[in-house]
Amino acid sequence: MDFVSAVKSCFAQYAGFSGRAPRSEFWWFALFQLVLLVVTGFVSEVLYGIVALALLLPALAVGARRLHDVGRSGWWQLLSLTGIGSLVLIYWWVQPSGDD
Repeated sequence: MDFVSAVKSCFAQYAGFSGRAPRSEFWWFALFQLVLLVVTGFVSEVLYGIVALALLLPALAVGARRLHDVGRSGWWQLLSLTGIGSLVLIYWWVQPSGDD
């Protein structure tokens, strides 16, 4: 999946927490989100906040779909609230699909 199709897919499934997301879709959207937040952070704090809120739901949705792809529940994303749990999530997100 290329960059544009990954971003389109994430926005098409804006609040879709069911199904699966391949690694490429997840990481391309993560890159899109990072670049957009960095750019808007340089422009305005208010704009940054608006963009961060707008991208929160699709980021959670694609994260849950990515976890489904490796055989985990989307609820595991709550580990990110612990700090160290983010490392566990990153490890799972880089794993190949469960179908391999």
